[in-house]
Amino acid sequence: MRCVLALDIGSSSVRAAIVSSSGALLARSECALSIWAPSPGHYEQSSSQLWAASCIAATDVMQNVALEDVCGVAFDGTCSLVVLDDEFQPLPVNDAGIKDRNVLMWMDHRAGDQAKRCRGGLSTKEIAAEEMEIQAENIAKKRMSLEMHPPRLMWLKENLSETWKLAGHFMDLPDFLTWKATGNLTRSLCSLLCKWGGYEVGNGWNKDFWESIGLPELTGKGQSKIGLSAACPGHTLGVLTPTAARELGVTPGIPVAVSLIDAHAGGLGVIGADVIGRALPCEGRPITSRLAIIAGTSTCHMAVSEEAIEIGGIWGPFHSAMVPGLWLNEAGQSAAGSLIDHIVSGHPAYKDLQTAADSSGQSIYDYLNEKLITMVPAGSHLAQLTSDLHIWPDFHGNRSPESDPDLRGMLGTRHILCSLLHNGYDISTIFMCGGLSRNKLFAQCHADATGLPVVLPANGEGVLTGTAILAATAANIFPSVQDAMRHMSSAGEIILPNVELSRFYDKKFSVFLKLLEHQREYTSLMSGE
Repeated sequence: MRCVLALDIGSSSVRAAIVSSSGALLARSECALSIWAPSPGHYEQSSSQLWAASCIAATDVMQNVALEDVCGVAFDGTCSLVVLDDEFQPLPVNDAGIKDRNVLMWMDHRAGDQAKRCRGGLSTKEIAAEEMEIQAENIAKKRMSLEMHPPRLMWLKENLSETWKLAGHFMDLPDFLTWKATGNLTRSLCSLLCKWGGYEVGNGWNKDFWESIGLPELTGKGQSKIGLSAACPGHTLGVLTPTAARELGVTPGIPVAVSLIDAHAGGLGVIGADVIGRALPCEGRPITSRLAIIAGTSTCHMAVSEEAIEIGGIWGPFHSAMVPGLWLNEAGQSAAGSLIDHIVSGHPAYKDLQTAADSSGQSIYDYLNEKLITMVPAGSHLAQLTSDLHIWPDFHGNRSPESDPDLRGMLGTRHILCSLLHNGYDISTIFMCGGLSRNKLFAQCHADATGLPVVLPANGEGVLTGTAILAATAANIFPSVQDAMRHMSSAGEIILPNVELSRFYDKKFSVFLKLLEHQREYTSLMSGE
């Protein structure tokens, strides 16, 4: 039986899976990761530990399959920045000079000032109308988020001069992983387009962009530090080196796919799911009618289109960054999953909650969901418990569609969906994966708030499925990514919206928009003379 090894390097753990050509998960393994947070907004990891954990998870999961059956390997990872010297040794990204902590995590927000300088002090929402009339390097600058790599490189140059001087390679984490596996420094088009800026398909790096943000060292020969070539997802990057094969417990010489960012792997793993006979509004329509939501530590929203669609406050459009041949728009809610954990674990009754959940044999969130049901008055709906409770959901800034890292406060998805629909998308169905998608109340709230059906993956693992799709394509099990999507991804449980709550959520969304309007007014009042 032909199968592949998929490795998902997340924020807190590495997950490895053996996946069949039909998309069945045959075996899984997991290895925990460390995160260092030396100061507010600073989050760091170790590339050495990330690779070591990948090897532990891989060798463990390989115990469940015949070595000769695994014919392809693929990686996905968080969009974290790995810093290495000319000899590929780690360099510190911290004031303490600890070399092994050489990864700026995706959720690191230390470069807020640098990102704002890239944008000229404006949010991407405010400059969207002028984007079609400005030069390419200025478009890249004005879209810049503090979660992208150029502001982080600016921060390193301005704050860690020794690291900057010695740096020989800056890599997005997924590209670091494929380099470790193959020795090939070719970068993934997904990473370059979505998290770097200043890269143009067909033209390469934009010299003017790097010079305009004060990083001329990354032009000319300096481009080797950030990548001289890129490949589209679905291509074969190379083959496993003998060293990597031994460390991963896999046969040397088998193909390794071009990588994806983890959220994009999740999008790839669910957006093309087979829905024939499931009576969904997207059946018989192209995948451009679908919205993929990857709900994990953060929540990412992925939509694809045949033509480029420019949307202020939403990243993209990026050609072939996720599905080859299609344009990608990416929105999201930064640290949405972490926020839920933070609110629950920070409550004074958290220890009592843990005890009660453990005694009932349930997870904390299953226990809380059941408790909520008992609070619903007769003849009412659970959602109506929030009739008089209105909260702006951004504690870590707003990624989309306001693109404002300074905004603080379930309707964020509806806000994003409205922006997509207003700009030409015709989305009729949501496909959801990630850890939060396993919380049925979370998924039901998304269906009710948007009025759209929510489809969960049949195998429960959208991200690992997307990564396996890459591996299967690289191994020539399927001739294309699209063909692999059709064979390896299928719809599981379908959660339909409660039509009785349609008017309720219309009113809630009106309040939600008022909260945004009022927050802008308060900011203006407090910043005035």
